[in-house]
Amino acid sequence: MEQREDRVEGVCPSKTSLSEEPERNQQEPKSGPGPEPSCVSFKSDQSKDLEILFKAAERLDQQMSEVHSYPSAPQHQTHVESLFVMLEDNIVTFVKNELKMIQKVLSPDDPVSSESETVHEKMMECEDEDQLSAREAFLKVMQHFLRRMKQDKMAEHLQSRCRFSWRYTLKSTLKEKYQCVPEGVSKARSPLNEIYTELYIIEGRTGIVSGDHEVRQIETASRKQYRPETTIRHEDIFKLPPGREEPFRTVMTIGVAGIGKTVLTQKFALDWAEGKANQNVHLLFPFTFRELNMLKVKRFSLVELVRHFFSKSKMAGISSFEELQVVFIFDGLDECRLPLDFHNKEVLTDVTESTTVDVLLTNLIRGNLLPSARLWITTRPAAAN
Repeated sequence: MEQREDRVEGVCPSKTSLSEEPERNQQEPKSGPGPEPSCVSFKSDQSKDLEILFKAAERLDQQMSEVHSYPSAPQHQTHVESLFVMLEDNIVTFVKNELKMIQKVLSPDDPVSSESETVHEKMMECEDEDQLSAREAFLKVMQHFLRRMKQDKMAEHLQSRCRFSWRYTLKSTLKEKYQCVPEGVSKARSPLNEIYTELYIIEGRTGIVSGDHEVRQIETASRKQYRPETTIRHEDIFKLPPGREEPFRTVMTIGVAGIGKTVLTQKFALDWAEGKANQNVHLLFPFTFRELNMLKVKRFSLVELVRHFFSKSKMAGISSFEELQVVFIFDGLDECRLPLDFHNKEVLTDVTESTTVDVLLTNLIRGNLLPSARLWITTRPAAAN
């Protein structure tokens, strides 16, 4: 299914001057008739005095015109007072609305209640960067007053719940990265929404891999039985299927080379970044195993790994993923050169604890590390098992 975004190009009007300052015509004064006429030179003292007088008059005219262009002092004071009354009304309205939303986020005893999550998502949606900056500034002011009131725990809880700035900047980063992608041998970049073709994705096969492409859930409990095959759209990869109480945590997409697995994940990420689908997801981090291979000898915690790849998305301030719905995409398992050993007994549960990347990934996939996260892995059939 092809989606297009129409763009309207505007033409900037040329700037023309609407008024020009007229040149002043100066005439030298002529001396009146007399018995002893004489010529006055500009070099004489009298001509210098006249020149100074003319210039002073010009300056006075200019100053008078400037005075008339501005309101009088009483008018200016009235204008300022009226402006500040309107400003006060706008600020009070803004503060009241923000306080209502924040109170709903912090009030429920259950931190994952549906009402709290809905309000949280609304808070995380900002129309532009100015609105985001205003909301961030207000939250800092609110935290300041909470601490002055000796409500340190409430201030910390507020800070942990309202981390929408990370989402906004992460979405901007992903849009910039995936709106145009390389296409064909020439690697010319084309709009992804225009070139994307919906894939025929099969969900339900959990046994021996067969066919050219399919989506397979790799939950341990679901490996024991086959389920009826159904086709699904890319945006519904993590959608709760009928008859299942809990969503799948880990999804594996299997397909032959060139079938479009990478573009599929890019489209998923772009739709999320553009607000078209899966807005219940707070943070989405796409990785490729080709990139992760470069970190084979280095040590990272999960938080540090995110900061390393998404440093431009204000992720430097992130310290945990508590109470956040996070999706990790790992594209190209068949290209992985890391020694992923799922029989390794080393258990990692702390997102801030550093280890080798292979141990980090195996614990993330097994669910020891950040069990609330959702994972999407793509691979060729040969590496699926």
